Amino acid sequence: MKQFFKFVLASVVGFFIAGFVVFLLFAMLIGGIIASASKDKPEEVAENSILNVSFKSEINERSPNNPLSGLSFLGFDKDKSVGLNDILAGIKRAKTDDHIKGIFLNDSYMLSGQATTEEIRNALIDFKKSKKFIIAYSEIYSQGFYYLASVADKVYINPKGIFEFRGYSSQITFFKGALDKLGIEAQVIKVGTYKSAVEPFILDKMSDANRMQVNAYLGSLYNHFLTSISTSRKIPADSLASMVNQLKIQFPEDAVKYKLVDGLKYKDQVLDELKKMTGTGLKKNLKSVDLSDYAQNAAQGDDEDGDKKDVKNQIAIVYASGEINGGEGDDNSIGSDRISAAIRKARLNDNVKAIVLRVNSPGGSSLASDVIWREVSETKKVKPVIVSMGDYAASGGYYISCAADSIIAQPNTITGSIGIFAILPNMQNFLHGKLGLSFDGVKTGKYADLGDVSRPLTTEERAILQNEVNHGYDDFTKAVASGRHKTQAYINNIGQGRVWTGEQALKIGLVDRLGSINDAINSAARKAKLGKDYKLVAYPEQKGILSQLNTGMVAQAKAKMVKSELGENYEYYQQLKSIQKMMRVPQARLPFVLDIK
Repeated sequence: MKQFFKFVLASVVGFFIAGFVVFLLFAMLIGGIIASASKDKPEEVAENSILNVSFKSEINERSPNNPLSGLSFLGFDKDKSVGLNDILAGIKRAKTDDHIKGIFLNDSYMLSGQATTEEIRNALIDFKKSKKFIIAYSEIYSQGFYYLASVADKVYINPKGIFEFRGYSSQITFFKGALDKLGIEAQVIKVGTYKSAVEPFILDKMSDANRMQVNAYLGSLYNHFLTSISTSRKIPADSLASMVNQLKIQFPEDAVKYKLVDGLKYKDQVLDELKKMTGTGLKKNLKSVDLSDYAQNAAQGDDEDGDKKDVKNQIAIVYASGEINGGEGDDNSIGSDRISAAIRKARLNDNVKAIVLRVNSPGGSSLASDVIWREVSETKKVKPVIVSMGDYAASGGYYISCAADSIIAQPNTITGSIGIFAILPNMQNFLHGKLGLSFDGVKTGKYADLGDVSRPLTTEERAILQNEVNHGYDDFTKAVASGRHKTQAYINNIGQGRVWTGEQALKIGLVDRLGSINDAINSAARKAKLGKDYKLVAYPEQKGILSQLNTGMVAQAKAKMVKSELGENYEYYQQLKSIQKMMRVPQARLPFVLDIK
């Protein structure tokens, strides 16, 4: 009888699970149809509207392909995160949209990297050429959001708000003490005086070389920050530096006094001002459209359009974003199989006349980086390849970039870090001393157990691994020297794992010019002699409904849950998770975490 009830219960549970899966697939199908239909026509905007721009989540390179976006009536589209591609397209469209009278920069966190913020800031500066207004308001101005808001015609802060203007800081988490307590030794093999990614495992503070390089690139980022605000607010840069050093901005009134903001206002007062500026009665609702809705179709017809395969003149934008590893990856991680296939597909497509490789990566596996580099090298032989660097294009991110015809970076892009390292844990003391485990076995070759975590490396084994890493570094510097038309000795001199900003990299020849992704697209069009007669096509294609169900949606949901639970501590979780990827495989990646605040 018990077996009978177990069988019935299992059948009922299975029935409900199957029913839910069928419902979900049906909902996705309907949502896809609705979303597809909604893209057939641009978002309708009422006359005398404002574009409401608010950034409260991380900004990725591309808007996610949400198969449930059409199911707002079921509450499936609460996450309206917009990628940088659509943000820029939306602002560009608003510039010439007669229904949009201005932009309202509204209470944003700016969780994006500095180069991403720079792209959006430059788009806003271009928007102002239309003579339309930009008004900014926030209860809390982080330095990132103020940097963006400083281009506005008017900048307002809540009378009881918070205004951060304290300069930049960068902090590294060191794990050596914890590893010592656990009895784990990080055995490091590296090339590069400045290749500081390994330091958290072998030191308890920054090395002198690393401190010097961090001071250099942090100073470069900070000077650009001050110079840009100085230009927008018409305040001398040295006066801004004095405000920071003396912490003159402690209250909202101080920000007004020193002309960093234009007034103290509550949000309702700002909304009333926007009503006046749009000719809206004070008792009527302000007409506005959120950027997330407005940008959805902004690129239709004149920007990226992956469906127009018959267009003869195309420029392919290949998005390479995230850590570099082997395999497929996804929209926010670079899998060498997927990205190299995308570049190859664009190369073999006769309609594609040029390629813009958009790189936003701190690096990763040196082997995976080399696989992608090979495809870039082969593609450059038959059509122009222009690299556009985002927040990061360092180490492996620079490796996959260096073969391009031209490299364009933002002044505050983090790049360089030309170096290789490997970390192998020696867990003998932990396993035997802490857990009481011992190991014994046989092997048919002297080096059959090379890298086994249960024992330390021998001197001979360490020399073998060092030779492998040296060989990888030699390949890396040769690739850069060839791509940048420099001697390998010169690249070795500016390499050594050292991190540079885009502004610094321009001076030493690692990049060709400073600019945006649109500058890279224009450069690609010129090299391919296309004029303005071309269409943009995005690669690789974003995964569809079934692919997301199979590979990504569960993992993404889990990541969001963990991030929500941990809050600011999520970065430490990421660091610990990344340790596993860094072990035993030669790496071309940035210092462990560049945490700039």
